[in-house]
Amino acid sequence: MVRHGRTAWNVNGRFQGHTDIPLDEIGRAQAKALGDALRAERFARIVASDLSRARETAELVRAGREVEIEFDPRWREMRFGTWEGLTWSEIVARYPQFAERSATGARFFTPEGGESFDELCERIGQALAAIEEHAHDGDRILVATHAGPLHALLRVALGESEADALKVRFSPASITRLAFDAAGARVVELNRTVEVSA
Repeated sequence: MVRHGRTAWNVNGRFQGHTDIPLDEIGRAQAKALGDALRAERFARIVASDLSRARETAELVRAGREVEIEFDPRWREMRFGTWEGLTWSEIVARYPQFAERSATGARFFTPEGGESFDELCERIGQALAAIEEHAHDGDRILVATHAGPLHALLRVALGESEADALKVRFSPASITRLAFDAAGARVVELNRTVEVSA
């Protein structure tokens, strides 16, 4: 699992959601660095959110590989409705009832016109099931997605308490590895970032 590279809205702390914000120059360099870090690995499949920041990340990671990218909108970021394009301070100014919450506590709110964290978990569960349905033992599958779906995936795969115990905040262009077998899922690597070449 890789989170997409940086965007201008990441820099400004704006909620992106389904708004189609592209990678910025640093984000493209990060995605290329991800590709370099994963160069030796063979992927049976590559699946990506269809939003451009994840699409381009997947394309830059795939460079030189003979594998198609499957674009699945179920791997999109959480839909933030009327909050998209706003910073947390702008949201709190409009909705003071959230002043005691954190911008990273998405499971505690459902923005107007958006979706709840439970709804996000449901669609990520469906997206994961679609991958598992066609996977074979030993397949390595790359998914390029967003922070919200990564949190949802941890909850779906590990359960709520184990996912919460990780206390992770996913960085742009980070690598997270999960292994799935008959016993369930386990975390192999969590939120590793790679160095961007100068």
